Amino acid sequence: MLKKGVFITFEGPEGAGKTTVLEEVANKLRLDGHDVLTTREPGGIRIAEKIRAIILDNTHQEMDGRTEALLYAAARRQHLVEKIVPALTEGKVVLCDRFVDSSLAYQGYARGLGMDDVLSINRFAIGDTMPDLTIFFNISPEEGLERISRNDEREQNRLDQESIHFHTMVYEGYQRLLKQYPDRITTIDASCEIKTVTENVWKIVSSQLISE
Repeated sequence: MLKKGVFITFEGPEGAGKTTVLEEVANKLRLDGHDVLTTREPGGIRIAEKIRAIILDNTHQEMDGRTEALLYAAARRQHLVEKIVPALTEGKVVLCDRFVDSSLAYQGYARGLGMDDVLSINRFAIGDTMPDLTIFFNISPEEGLERISRNDEREQNRLDQESIHFHTMVYEGYQRLLKQYPDRITTIDASCEIKTVTENVWKIVSSQLISE
């Protein structure tokens, strides 16, 4: 069935402020008359949220990297067919907190599994469904983790406990993706005040919708 909606994903290191900005932009879109669905990965639906709990459980430190990658892909598949694709078919604007690029940066690059191999796993999971636009929240790993340490309300998950080296590798993985997909991925400075970041993201998203 022909996709009629617009699929926009928000990506970035831990503590980049994606979730907060996503909700603010969604509210602006609704006020502007758009039918908007907000969701997240891993999660967004019952099965995927259960997989999320397994992946991010702080007590699962022994989890193998390939196991982790496969669990993300499994959660993504169910999320896609149950929630994202139906919303796109209905013509909605879908704003998703993370998607396939996270797996490429985290598992493919930072875990050393190989970005091509992780992409292959995810191609099996998602088929041809890719974001129309991806916004990368650019912030240094150090600043992102510092924000997390100051935020008592944010969930502290297994990935937050990784070394600064791991998070630096994640950042480097994203930089590779920016070069690989320059037509799809747009970068914004996430180190600014949240109001400024929201305004900048809004300009990008509204411009994308006008061009559709």
